[in-house]
Amino acid sequence: MADPNLVDFYSNVARFEKKRAKGYGFDAAGTLGRSYFNPPARKRRSYLMPLLMVLCAGFGLKGMIYQSVGPKSYDQRVQALQVGEGFDRLGGWLMQADPVTVFVAGKITEGLASIK
Repeated sequence: MADPNLVDFYSNVARFEKKRAKGYGFDAAGTLGRSYFNPPARKRRSYLMPLLMVLCAGFGLKGMIYQSVGPKSYDQRVQALQVGEGFDRLGGWLMQADPVTVFVAGKITEGLASIK
């Protein structure tokens, strides 16, 4: 006849192995387990930095276009976009020359002049 304690033991071992195969872990009470040495990853709290990077890239791109095309041609192209329909108006509004774009274009011009 089988010992009931052994049956209970082997059923517990089978349950532990099944859960372990799924990725669960077991920590004994009073010990320092995996959760102590590997704390959970911190969640991103803010989207401020990625938004700032996108804005800098956008103004940098606008400044490069403004510097390479020239102010008169740039303004003509933006006005042509603003007269258009649908997303052309949105593009015209986004691409209009603002002080940041003019400043970036000026710095690019200064940088290119210092190279020559």
